[in-house]
Amino acid sequence: MIIDFGLQSLVRVNRHLRIGKTIRIPKSLATVTSIKHTDEVDPVSVGMTVEGVEAIWRAVEEIYRTGTHPAISLCFRRQGKIILNRAIGHASGNGPSTTDNKIQKLMLPETPVCYFSGSKAITAFLIHLLHEDKLIDLHDPVSFYLPEFGQHGKQNISIHQVLSHRSGMEKMPNALHIDSLADNDEIWQHLCATKIPAAQTGRLAYHALTGGYILERIINKVTDMSIQEFLDLRVRKPMKMKYFRYGLPPKQACDLADNYATGFKPTFPISYFIKRALGASFERVAKASNTEIYHNAVIPSANLMGTAEEMGRFYQMLLNDGIWEGKQICQPMTVRRLTREYGSLECDSTLLIPMRYSAGLMLGGEPVGLWGPHSAQAFGHLGLINKLLWADPERDISVSLLNTGLPLIANNIPSLINFIASINAHCSR
Repeated sequence: MIIDFGLQSLVRVNRHLRIGKTIRIPKSLATVTSIKHTDEVDPVSVGMTVEGVEAIWRAVEEIYRTGTHPAISLCFRRQGKIILNRAIGHASGNGPSTTDNKIQKLMLPETPVCYFSGSKAITAFLIHLLHEDKLIDLHDPVSFYLPEFGQHGKQNISIHQVLSHRSGMEKMPNALHIDSLADNDEIWQHLCATKIPAAQTGRLAYHALTGGYILERIINKVTDMSIQEFLDLRVRKPMKMKYFRYGLPPKQACDLADNYATGFKPTFPISYFIKRALGASFERVAKASNTEIYHNAVIPSANLMGTAEEMGRFYQMLLNDGIWEGKQICQPMTVRRLTREYGSLECDSTLLIPMRYSAGLMLGGEPVGLWGPHSAQAFGHLGLINKLLWADPERDISVSLLNTGLPLIANNIPSLINFIASINAHCSR
């Protein structure tokens, strides 16, 4: 209770703080709030209260009030039913810069957003489908399928090590930068030529971008399909997704919400770690993500795009043991393999915080973890720190919180923690 009181107090203070670049907050939040009423069911039908659900939405409004996110959308399910499907803010035209001259466009629940690193969960799932199909074994070396990868000490790096961020391949090659992300062939050549010291393999270090390109090549090799085609065949079409693609075609890209760098611009040494992981600053990432090149690219670790509801639909399918609306998207054992812990809590040498991973997902913890208190069974993924995408089988919930601000140093973190705490407080295990 003391911790909760302190968090609530900090959140209230945050209403009045403006750290670095922030957006203009309207006097009435109702004027920038969109609700898909036809989706939302009575909270009582899933063992919740109206007051509890209102408290969760107020927590979202507190995130918006920090001024660090021009747009936020939330899809929250319990017991498979949508409780909240809402959005707040502007998809474009209310960025933190005075040079943002775009016409203001309201954020809607059906507005697609780039999931950034939330993409990794889907790419990992596709690899697990290959294992289910007996086309690969997760513990085989990558070089068994792609011999050219086995150069310079990488011959024994397994697919599982790539999925669980233990391959030693966490850094993008120095010769590459964010403008190279769309050239998958060039990136693959550089990754194959990378030298890895033997002691580096097995160490936990988050792969911000590299892992996706390796996993994509495996999919190409064993299916003779592009990763986009395989995603369409096994996930997007069977689950009736409108978006949910790596990048978006021009007709859909015009629906996409813009991203904005907010908060303080990080300085050394933080800026060094960001550049090492992402190949660019948050400002450069935000600008690049709004370009046609980025929308047309396939970046398996970073540019899956879709709505909050679509990502929530994916996590709900996992909660359903691989079933969506009567269709078996994957076998229950595949869900177990995807969500099972691999290695106990350990300091991640890229993120510099203790983390628990499965072969593709970020896990919760006990007594507290990434997904809140008593969340040891919860699994999901962050998207560039601020996007919160997870499911918790003990609470029978799937949560997809998307936003378009890219702050690293700002006052948004207490509000994000408060949101997770609010979800867990109003959903008993």
